[in-house]
Amino acid sequence: MPAAQANGSYGDTTITKVSVNGGKNVVVGTSLVKKFTVSVTAKDNSGIKGIDIDLEGPAFGYLSPDSTKCSGSTCTASFTVDPKVDLPYSNDVAGTWYVNAWVDAKDGDYNWKDKAGTFKFQRAASQTVNAAPEPVKKGKTITVTGKLARANWDDFKYHGYTNQPVKLQFLKKGGTAWTTVKTAKTSSIGTLKATVTASVDGYWRYSFAGTASTPAVNSTGDFVDVQ
Repeated sequence: MPAAQANGSYGDTTITKVSVNGGKNVVVGTSLVKKFTVSVTAKDNSGIKGIDIDLEGPAFGYLSPDSTKCSGSTCTASFTVDPKVDLPYSNDVAGTWYVNAWVDAKDGDYNWKDKAGTFKFQRAASQTVNAAPEPVKKGKTITVTGKLARANWDDFKYHGYTNQPVKLQFLKKGGTAWTTVKTAKTSSIGTLKATVTASVDGYWRYSFAGTASTPAVNSTGDFVDVQ
């Protein structure tokens, strides 16, 4: 099925459900091949004969399935994305993508729909943290640094994600819930720096909420012993 068709239908065929990657965003890094599935469920009083599925995104992004298997009224398409084969020089394709579906019923009815479902196709991200000094005296200043980076499909390396708000969070030793202390913004190279006052033992981390093109990511917790 070619992309960007107009929607249309004949008879009582309807699309009832679209599921992409088990409900999770599709996140692709710089080297590992990403495999995921897209399932479309439809109904018609005669039963479903088959469903064609493809995907389209920004900057003329397009993916066709490796294979499609049907069981009853649901067809599942398998997709493979190799960043070095499918995404060279293609950072602009990250963002909101759409599922296009063409459904054929056993009695000749049909339904085709562009944008039958949506999902996020994203550049993988990493987040680091370092809290210092360790240990520190109570009441003294702790400096928490880090870097937010994301996959770049131009050169297949990770580059700093600039001018992004990132939460600095604290988990008290023995606690169970992270608390946001302040929000820092990444520099022109993706680095972060914030200062806080030492009060009790605990863990510090940076937490990025994500954007349409980049997933949410948390650093590991860095423990600081307050003496």
